[in-house]
Amino acid sequence: MLAGLDVPDFGTVEVNKQDLSKLSQDKLSQFRAKNLGVIFQQYHLMSNLTALENVGIPLELQKVNDFQSAALEALKMVGLSHRIAHFPSQLSGGECQRVAIARAIVGKPKLILADEPSGNLDDKTGKEVMNLLFELCKEREQTLILVTHNHDLAQNCDRTLVLKDGKLAPRK
Repeated sequence: MLAGLDVPDFGTVEVNKQDLSKLSQDKLSQFRAKNLGVIFQQYHLMSNLTALENVGIPLELQKVNDFQSAALEALKMVGLSHRIAHFPSQLSGGECQRVAIARAIVGKPKLILADEPSGNLDDKTGKEVMNLLFELCKEREQTLILVTHNHDLAQNCDRTLVLKDGKLAPRK
């Protein structure tokens, strides 16, 4: 709901003082591109686009003129400048996840939503990807909302909540 991908049955969802339910689909896409970075568990990369093109999508939605330079810089940050012309099918799972992270951070959003971003990765790659994400968020003073079943990973967060029986509560 925070990403505007689902609508609540009742109440409102506000992000950055904007009621998401009052936005048209077009305005909601623009809002997401400018304010949110979303990292999906399954990457959700466009299979017909290169790594560079996938990362540039949020900037294209914002009508940024030189989106390719910023996309290249984001790919450099995640260590993939040598893979910019590769399609998702030519990348490993860890590389696809780093492309997804680059796409989430390229527009320098204040809020990044990450759903099990290391869930499909081996332990080593998962730790590398998550360390990178935590470091970038700290450097850029971005808020990261992370959904994970990994208790070790959750301990890296400033605040941890547990969802139990449909209710959020502080972790004890």
